[in-house]
Amino acid sequence: MIEIRRVFTHVEQIRHEFGPVAQVPLLRGAIAAVLTNPFAGRYEPDILPMMEALQPVGIDMAERLRAAMDVPVERIEGYGKGAIIGAAGELEHGALWHVPGGYAMRELLGWKGDPKAYSKGQAEENTGQPGNALSIVPSTKKVGGPGAALDVPMTHVNASYVRSHFDAIEVRVPGAPLADEIVFILAMSTGPRIHARVGGLAAQAISKWDGLR
Repeated sequence: MIEIRRVFTHVEQIRHEFGPVAQVPLLRGAIAAVLTNPFAGRYEPDILPMMEALQPVGIDMAERLRAAMDVPVERIEGYGKGAIIGAAGELEHGALWHVPGGYAMRELLGWKGDPKAYSKGQAEENTGQPGNALSIVPSTKKVGGPGAALDVPMTHVNASYVRSHFDAIEVRVPGAPLADEIVFILAMSTGPRIHARVGGLAAQAISKWDGLR
């Protein structure tokens, strides 16, 4: 069921945004795996087996991205995920990435929840320890042709309401997805937007440890 054609990794270092040069550059990275879509060109009512099959793919991609960014897991402060589905597929095929993609990054960063509960949308009930990737992983998806770009959203790994970490990274894989392919994407960052200054909850002020505040 899992056939990977290409893996594309992108890491950028941001030093300033028209203001002073940051003392520590922001790193943003994304990894995209181009897979054959086994459901392309037809309607399949039971697509859940692929969600389970994608679990090791997500774990491998998360580890590869962290290695490409060349930072310890403690430096990862933001994350997100996404999917681009080829024209012979449907949007729901991209939704298969919600569990394996999100769980992979949360596990990498030390989340202690039950993956079965995560797949049922109950992950926050199994967390509660500070610093364990408590925030739900934001995502987006679309149907697109070869070279289509996707703005993958990112938020703080422990609290979705940390405004300084509301961000996105544009991801595109040249020549993908073909009509019978899907591009699955993970994204991570090492901090807030450069020169973030619009107020709101600060990362150092996280107190509820509920994934929100």
